[in-house]
Amino acid sequence: MTERFFTDVLIIGGGAAGLSAALHLAERARVTVLCKDGMEAASSTWAQGGIAAVTDPADSLDSHIADTLTAGAGLCDTEIVQFTVSHAAAAIDELVRLGVKFDAEDNAYHLTREGGHSFRRVLHVADATGRAIIETLTERVQQHPNINMYPDRVAIDLINLSKFGRHPHRCAGAYVLNRSSGHVEVFEARFVILATGGASKVYLYTSNPDSSTGDGIAMAWRAGCRIANMEFNQFHPTCLYHPHAKSFLISEAVRGEGGILLLPDGERFMHRFDERLELAPRDIVARAIDHEMKRLGSDCVYLDISHRPAAFIEHHFPNIAARCQELGIDITREPIPVVPAAHYTCGGVLVDRHGVTDLPGLYAIGEVSCSGLHGANRLASNSLLECLVFARSCTDHIVGRLGDPPSYVPIPDWDESQVRDSDEDVVLAHNWDELRRFMWDYVGIVRTDKRLQRAQRRLDLLRQEIHEYYSHYRVSNDLIELRNLVHVAELIVRSALARPESRGLHFNLDHPNPLTRAMDTILIPGYSERLDVLRPLPG
Repeated sequence: MTERFFTDVLIIGGGAAGLSAALHLAERARVTVLCKDGMEAASSTWAQGGIAAVTDPADSLDSHIADTLTAGAGLCDTEIVQFTVSHAAAAIDELVRLGVKFDAEDNAYHLTREGGHSFRRVLHVADATGRAIIETLTERVQQHPNINMYPDRVAIDLINLSKFGRHPHRCAGAYVLNRSSGHVEVFEARFVILATGGASKVYLYTSNPDSSTGDGIAMAWRAGCRIANMEFNQFHPTCLYHPHAKSFLISEAVRGEGGILLLPDGERFMHRFDERLELAPRDIVARAIDHEMKRLGSDCVYLDISHRPAAFIEHHFPNIAARCQELGIDITREPIPVVPAAHYTCGGVLVDRHGVTDLPGLYAIGEVSCSGLHGANRLASNSLLECLVFARSCTDHIVGRLGDPPSYVPIPDWDESQVRDSDEDVVLAHNWDELRRFMWDYVGIVRTDKRLQRAQRRLDLLRQEIHEYYSHYRVSNDLIELRNLVHVAELIVRSALARPESRGLHFNLDHPNPLTRAMDTILIPGYSERLDVLRPLPG
């Protein structure tokens, strides 16, 4: 018999968005948090740079708003940007109250400047801001009696009551694989929050942890939610290039503090691409590096901060310096080899300012969502800000509905009567590798119609193979993630094919210019590619 758990609010994901939401709700509701791995594996933990917020009197909300809109290349929702930026200071105050100690000097926050920002406005904890925030939030969550945390769980699918016959269209929980026991469990809930992060693992090279497999996006799509702007995949310009440096990011703050990009012969090159040089938005810097690497046939370019004093470097970037030193690179004396890597999913589950999705009872916050904040390209250090602001907004919305009378609908057990244990796991490994390689080659930093069509044909075959495998064998972590990645890859390719222009992070050599009017790409479950249309933004 399937083991069952009951809760008021089920939060899937243990990063900054999920943990913040849990703390906001815990005084009013029973909260359950599911984590695929331990807390340290959340994408938020890997956020080195910091959180963008206006705290300097010389800066202004209007400037932060303008920088966000500029980076977003005409696709940001202006009202959402204003809402998020105006709540940034309150989010920072809340973190400080919880115990996060941001770097300060002369009785003020030490602020860094990153690409696309007009002012120094990024608060940080050295070069490990995400880890500091996650550790603080985790400690608070673990201390709260109304929050139950379940690690080593991977959600398989959301429970949509309408799929069980004549029941309301509503999310009532999730089927979840307990990776330790190998058994599927049922988590029933009045409300469900997706805080599962992005889908960068769909690419061969990524700056993110192994958990970034698009689980929430794929589950929401299968449950009937619209998905928006999946063609906008942010590639971080500077990941450490070294055979033993898996997914190690070199923070944008290094460029903010004077780091310069160099070709292998020591020549600077960003002046040929943008007047803002190394502080141009990420899409521009990533394409510039990609262009130079392909032009020269080079494996990498170099990021040099060695002209700054060694004490300054070691104080501001202790973790980066230590990791590079482990690999024989002294960043106080020599440049760092870097390459672009998939970093952030700007599209996702379509939501409003409260994280409300198309499926009643289901919310999505953080990187899994498409709120309208990032548009066609996320401004650096707005990601943690989005997690915190929308966690508060989402939970306020839920609290206002906790008084509604709960309704109970029997949820069937997970049915394993028609499946058996797999004896061909090599198929999963092969498909996983094939998917990530052709997504990198055909749907990467620079695209063409032909490359996208090639990717679509390969996805058609992979989807059929994986569907057949899923139908005949018991679920495993690898199978669940591969199934989700294939669905996410399809959403990315369909979205990219539906956009006949280049804008922000989507650059297509066959359509190098932007259209006159900026519009979102919205995919609707159950409709064919012919109905995947660009929809005008409100107003």
